Amino acid sequence: MDVLPQFRLDGRTALVTGAGRGIGRAIAIAFASAGANVALVSRTRADLDVVAAEISSLGRKTLALPFDLANTAQLPELIETTVSTFGGLDVLVNNAGGAGPNDPTRTTPEQFMKALEWNVLPAFALTRLAVPHLRRSNSASVINITSAAARYAQRSFSNYGTAKAALTQLTRLLAQDFAPLVRVNGIAPGPVVTDALAQFLTDEVRSAMERRTPLARLGTVEDIAAAALYLGSSASAWMTGKILELDGGAESTVWPL
Repeated sequence: MDVLPQFRLDGRTALVTGAGRGIGRAIAIAFASAGANVALVSRTRADLDVVAAEISSLGRKTLALPFDLANTAQLPELIETTVSTFGGLDVLVNNAGGAGPNDPTRTTPEQFMKALEWNVLPAFALTRLAVPHLRRSNSASVINITSAAARYAQRSFSNYGTAKAALTQLTRLLAQDFAPLVRVNGIAPGPVVTDALAQFLTDEVRSAMERRTPLARLGTVEDIAAAALYLGSSASAWMTGKILELDGGAESTVWPL
């Protein structure tokens, strides 16, 4: 049996949030390389235009949608524009999110709630709105990008770790709600080299993190994109409610704090 065709996304439409840079950009390009048309969502139009041009060069259709996902009132328009442009929706990638390290003694309840809302609410709201369209697909998939911080016990991550833990559990719960027509899975990356991480990566810090990682390197955006392609394709047709842990084998934090 030739399994490689199961990883193809020909004729399918994907919507990727946080698609202007980093992990979201890599996922969008990987999907297009596998044959998908891709709707790109990010706050910054200039970033989206660069990614859209690269996808167009691959011969795929694309749509740049500069939206602020924190404005949940706009989200129905986001889904409807995607569906009306491409004729349907097959894969939703909830990648937008994030938060920096925090000192819990100086973090206000409002700041804590903001991190929780930013990492969880857009994913929930977009999935809820997308499901009626996804149910019409022959291979519907929702992919949530959570984090290894959701399971590590480490200092200075009470905001981010709690928010991603909530997203991880939401992934498992929605998988039960929407089975069997829509699969919902997640990816929990460890440290991945992106612009967001680069601001903390001195040579000394990077070397220390690599020494503490069994596979002796940090992750790349391509590592995460490859896993997303698996979850978005028919290759993972018998998987739902699961979290792929991509962390180089680390079983605890590798941050040298």
